[in-house]
Amino acid sequence: MTIEQIYTGCLAQGAYYIESNGEAAVIDPLREVKPYIERAEADNAKIKYIFETHFHADFVSGHVTLAKETGAEIVYGPKANPSFEAIIAKDQQEFKIGKITIRVLHTPGHTMESTTYLLIDEHGKNHAIFSGDTLFLGDVGRPDLAQKAKELTQEDLAGYLFDSLREKIMPLADDVIVYPAHGAGSACGKNMSKETVDTLGNQKKTNYALRADMTKEEFIQEVTDGLLPPPSYFPLNVKMNKEGYDDIDEVLERGTRALSPDAFETAANETGAVILDVRHQNDFAKGHIPRSIFIGIDGGFAPWVGALIADTEQAILLVADEGREEETITRLSRVGFDGTIGYLKGGFKAWEAAGKETDSVNSVPASEVETAVKADANTPVFDVRKPGEFEAEHLEVAESTPLDYINKHLSAFPDTKEFYIHCAGGYRSMIAASILKSRGIHNLIDVQGGYAALKETDLKTTNYVCPSTLKK
Repeated sequence: MTIEQIYTGCLAQGAYYIESNGEAAVIDPLREVKPYIERAEADNAKIKYIFETHFHADFVSGHVTLAKETGAEIVYGPKANPSFEAIIAKDQQEFKIGKITIRVLHTPGHTMESTTYLLIDEHGKNHAIFSGDTLFLGDVGRPDLAQKAKELTQEDLAGYLFDSLREKIMPLADDVIVYPAHGAGSACGKNMSKETVDTLGNQKKTNYALRADMTKEEFIQEVTDGLLPPPSYFPLNVKMNKEGYDDIDEVLERGTRALSPDAFETAANETGAVILDVRHQNDFAKGHIPRSIFIGIDGGFAPWVGALIADTEQAILLVADEGREEETITRLSRVGFDGTIGYLKGGFKAWEAAGKETDSVNSVPASEVETAVKADANTPVFDVRKPGEFEAEHLEVAESTPLDYINKHLSAFPDTKEFYIHCAGGYRSMIAASILKSRGIHNLIDVQGGYAALKETDLKTTNYVCPSTLKK
């Protein structure tokens, strides 16, 4: 028996490849399915099943394409209603993969179709659970993504989740391995561990949601407390996962059109496409196409695209380092953004060489902020980190304007007076700078190195409060 976790950092997502005696299964695959096919070929195995733990909201799964390419059957748990052919399994139904068994444990709560898959080894021993978004390490799935008008409230779903955990998962032995669908950084939970594998016994000891003496009322209160609104693209990803989507090869063919600076400019003017610049933030600061949006490929790329561009059907024109265009289009497609219509051939250097208009971002070291604040205590400073980061610790002079909701904070920024923006290290503040400049706000100054650099100055900060304390 082979179990391989295939973890994708920028999505904080875990897919799983399982093989036994020449047969294989894949759980929650990503959209580009070639790695799974190649993995099975290397084992001389045939992919028999594709198990989906639920209709994912934060990424587009590869189930439809993988089934088409391999002939494997797609399996969902009870209450799933996909538009394509799939096995809708019953609770406790079992599937054989070589010498091992996968048992379906219907665990509604995150969504009503949410299902955990229990792996039973060839000796009949419960070996591991693939818990999807039902159980994370340190947390459980948020119960507010499957609401339908007044039919279900997040409290209703949290109640289902409480029962699922206590009836289906917690009775399992402590040595059962937990393989979750996500880790820290995913928007599908709020208190996830950076670890990606654990034992159920350790989770019973350390996960607040699995306390043995916890009442259902306490569980509902704690699980629903402090939930931030889900990103706007989540429902659009659910729709694609339920109804199907274009093959990644078609998306790549449409997107990898090399456009000269003149053609790129014409396309931007005629289509209303978002110009997305994915280079390093330092390069963007030095020079970029006016009104382009920066979201660097080497940061938390896909989730920020989803959160800030939001509309998966939005046309996109790319500015990327040469050779990284296909990678960028692939990563956009993981979160359902299939609308790339071309990229700038030769990158930003070609745009400059063509004599086109450019813009830049004023970016300064933390010491300059220190000097400015000491000279004028009313110097405006804005912190674009997440609310929890701000609450844990921040500059006393700073105001919280989280990047996730930057468009709702536009009125907070001064009309003419220069102001400073920072995040934790410099990536998110450059995204914020690009958005503000695209909205006509140019009197901003980015802080290099973010809060980490600001802490090294003599500027006053609030006393640190542990985020887990804040959650209670």
